[in-house]
Amino acid sequence: MRKSGIFGMLFVALTAVALLSSQPQADKRLEKASRQARNGWIFVHLEGTPATIGYQHGYLLAPEIADAQKVIAFGFQHDMKKDWPFFRDAAKNVLWPHIEPEYRAELQGIADGLNARGVKLDVYDVTALNAFNELSPYWFKWQEKQQGRTPPANLTAPDHCSAFVATGSYTKDGKIVIGHNAWTGYLEGSRWNIVFDIVPQNGHRILMDGFPGLIHSADDFGINSAGIMITETTISEFSGFDPNGIPEFVRARKAMQYASSIDDFVRIMKQGNNGGYANNWLVGDRKTNEIADLELGLKNVNVWRTKDGYYVGANFPVDEKLAREETSFDLKNPSLGQNARRARWNELMAQYKGKIDVAAGQKFLADHYDAYEKKTAPSERTLCGHIELSPRGMGTWQPAHAVAGAIQNKVTDSTMAARMALTAAMGHACGMNFKAADHLKTYPQFNWEKPLLRDLDAYPWTEFQSTGR
Repeated sequence: MRKSGIFGMLFVALTAVALLSSQPQADKRLEKASRQARNGWIFVHLEGTPATIGYQHGYLLAPEIADAQKVIAFGFQHDMKKDWPFFRDAAKNVLWPHIEPEYRAELQGIADGLNARGVKLDVYDVTALNAFNELSPYWFKWQEKQQGRTPPANLTAPDHCSAFVATGSYTKDGKIVIGHNAWTGYLEGSRWNIVFDIVPQNGHRILMDGFPGLIHSADDFGINSAGIMITETTISEFSGFDPNGIPEFVRARKAMQYASSIDDFVRIMKQGNNGGYANNWLVGDRKTNEIADLELGLKNVNVWRTKDGYYVGANFPVDEKLAREETSFDLKNPSLGQNARRARWNELMAQYKGKIDVAAGQKFLADHYDAYEKKTAPSERTLCGHIELSPRGMGTWQPAHAVAGAIQNKVTDSTMAARMALTAAMGHACGMNFKAADHLKTYPQFNWEKPLLRDLDAYPWTEFQSTGR
């Protein structure tokens, strides 16, 4: 071959190498991460150090996180007449000092991943987003009182969720079954559609549902590889906040990641309790077949445990002393949605004793029976919540026909949890769709939500399982 041919080939090869080296290289932090859409959900796998997990989260969900932050800021402005920087400053000055290094690194990683996708949110924006359930109303009411102001009357601890956990003689196989549906406004609820599969550098693997940009579940349904099964419902009309405590979102994530027993879970949730997003936690340990109910107030903390029985949640305070000292909730009014749902849970547990399994749990979360009026009528009183159909609304949290209710559902049992799996259904478990335009046409008082309100369609139950990718 002539020299000119050899040199020509060499020139082409060197040029190709130069062109390749000038192309952007794949970020190694994303190598073990992935996302996929499934029946209304986005299934996201995250793996690595706290900073890496955060970066993967921010990068893969950047459009959803940017949208979620816009929605939460929109709601804050409407409910409290305060713009986003006000809450960002609270996150920076009140919450950030009490966040441990591991979760600071993960929050910073989310911000870094967002910035890499062109979303201009920083670590304090991400922290405020993570804390939206405790900034409003818990922290906001506290700081308003510190300033000598009376918080808005409609600003109260909301009625998020219906849930159960059962074991022993109540379940079909004698092992644990746990289920939960999340209640929120449909404005943010239509975005509450992430399933996170997280393999952290330290602690246990996690499979949980969640909201874009949050390091915790926030409606709190998840399992870990140590066999702990977790959910909760909010304590209605709760008041109390300790600015020197550890943010609830940090404790909730830490418990999901590090609890190997019910004792661990209770200890982590109690340590540094700030009273933010006060919940009645339902927990199971598939290794021992024991379940527990942790009612975590700020002044009153109660724990009940059993290996043969059930616990249910529907936003009612369980303990009368806690109800009296830390809430304004009326335990004796059977017409309230929380009390009606509690009664319905007890009816179903008795009716299905010895027969409760995943299929039964899915049926419970689709239930439309009003235990107060003794009829089938979807509303705020039914386990499958439809406040948009209620002529009463839900106390100070939501007025009549408000755009709110159950927005998604999860059920699992000990056998599924052993292989890190759960079933989930986005939208109402009953199959009823919510169409935003139709509802606003009938109830124009909610037109303020129109710029960001989406339809909430119902999807079939789908199994999710932790995977390598």
